[in-house]
Amino acid sequence: MSTGTAGNVPGNADRGSQEIRRVAILFAGGPAPAANAVISTCAMSFLDHDVEVIGILYGYSNLVQFGEDHPMQEGRDYIPITRQTIKRTRGSQGILIGTARTNPGIYVTCPADLDDAEKTAPLKRVHEALSSLGVDALVSIGGDDTLKTANKLKLYQDRHPEIGRRIPVVHVPKTIDNDYRGIDFTFGYFTAVETLGTEVRNLLADAEASRAYFVAETMGRSAGWLAYGAAIAGEASLVISVEDITGELRKEETVTDPETGATKTRPVMDIEKVIQWIVKMMRVRER
Repeated sequence: MSTGTAGNVPGNADRGSQEIRRVAILFAGGPAPAANAVISTCAMSFLDHDVEVIGILYGYSNLVQFGEDHPMQEGRDYIPITRQTIKRTRGSQGILIGTARTNPGIYVTCPADLDDAEKTAPLKRVHEALSSLGVDALVSIGGDDTLKTANKLKLYQDRHPEIGRRIPVVHVPKTIDNDYRGIDFTFGYFTAVETLGTEVRNLLADAEASRAYFVAETMGRSAGWLAYGAAIAGEASLVISVEDITGELRKEETVTDPETGATKTRPVMDIEKVIQWIVKMMRVRER
């Protein structure tokens, strides 16, 4: 193994006491453009430093099934990633190692849950599965939930040193919503904006031809990056995002939990006021 510091992978002297010989790459959550570019670039960085790379197939879905009756099997649960594997994949569509929304940390909602054997059982199986493969470090690629899972896996290992060798976890943020703090843009965002912008421009052409208006809804979770990006790229007349729902456009709604019967109040969009805003803009555009 190289002892230098060239490229993006530190030499052995910078790694501490645990040498990194085999790394696993995992992609979880919804698909995103440029997934293969990230996977292949990450893998190549390790391969250039003689670090073996394996790809975990379909997120955490196979890892959480690990046990005596489900040992990790090459081709079903993971694949070796070699230079040949990633040849000409950087610009390809899809996800080389697949994805899934399985969340092994879903039952851990507070620090105390880390001491609950039942709630941490999926995290324990993930650690055992990776250990059975001789993995020295995990690269996690995904959105908010996958970031939380990576953090919970790290905290689980901190809390339970008795499980044995630690597996460091590095997370690569992925979301077309671009709603991450601490990073300017997440991969996949600009491709999503470009795609949505094309569709909005198509609607604009139809609207101008038929003297009509279209209302288009985008994804974006709780942030307006995607909506605003698509509106700018698509030359929309008006864009309304969650950040714009303030003042008279916002109201309170009381909901009841069907399981517990408990009630709570939450802020929601006042659709009548929003429609009035949209109509006002339409009238201004017609002058």
